[in-house]
Amino acid sequence: MESELLYQINGEAAWLTINRESRRNAISREMMGEIMNRLEEAEADPAIRALCFTGAGEKAFCSGADLASALSGGGDVEAGARNYALLLKRMARMGKPLVARVNGPCLAGGMGFMLSCDIVIAREDAWFSTPEVNVGIFPMMIGALIYRHVGRKKAMEMVLTGRRIPAPEAERIGLITRAVPPEKLDEAVEESLRGLAEKSPLGVAMGKRAFYKMADLPFEEALDHLCEELGKVAATQDAAEGITAFLEKRKPLFTGR
Repeated sequence: MESELLYQINGEAAWLTINRESRRNAISREMMGEIMNRLEEAEADPAIRALCFTGAGEKAFCSGADLASALSGGGDVEAGARNYALLLKRMARMGKPLVARVNGPCLAGGMGFMLSCDIVIAREDAWFSTPEVNVGIFPMMIGALIYRHVGRKKAMEMVLTGRRIPAPEAERIGLITRAVPPEKLDEAVEESLRGLAEKSPLGVAMGKRAFYKMADLPFEEALDHLCEELGKVAATQDAAEGITAFLEKRKPLFTGR
């Protein structure tokens, strides 16, 4: 039987595909553990420069948790939720850039996966929603991500009403990076992955870590922190190579040192 999570290497990018099209790519507890393992594997592989998350088919990018398993935790809803939160935290700590290829509707827990990616490219006919409120629950962990990506009023509208946000609107409010025609989705994703693969892996990792920490700091502390981190990244061999290549008008050869 084919795995419910596909892991493939395409050039310098690792692709993770939720392979449960018949269940609208809902995520199970077992799948969360497998995604965590694959993230660790990709992080440790120096040949991989970026990761892409997507769902199989076109019915959905991810419809959220398979309520029969993902949030049951053997009868303990909080245990399942904590496993999901751990996965979102791990995605935030990834030193390698994450790209979400949104091939269909993205809702509930799928929103957490999408928002945990650094770049999100979606089909124009995709939509986004947090429908938990419609069944007497609330998008708790996802709310922490929504709040950090869109304004407070838009965030509250999403979590209180469960309204479907069309991809073009999602782009306008900062929920996603870009909405593209369906026939342009793969081209746009591949272009993004190729561009990321050309960057210094060390510079990207240090930059991501600095930006995530900066986001929760007061303004003056954020500036001080970024000054310090700039000094660190400027001292790397990749930075020296990048500057030399610029002056010599050639493409840099980054080694991750």
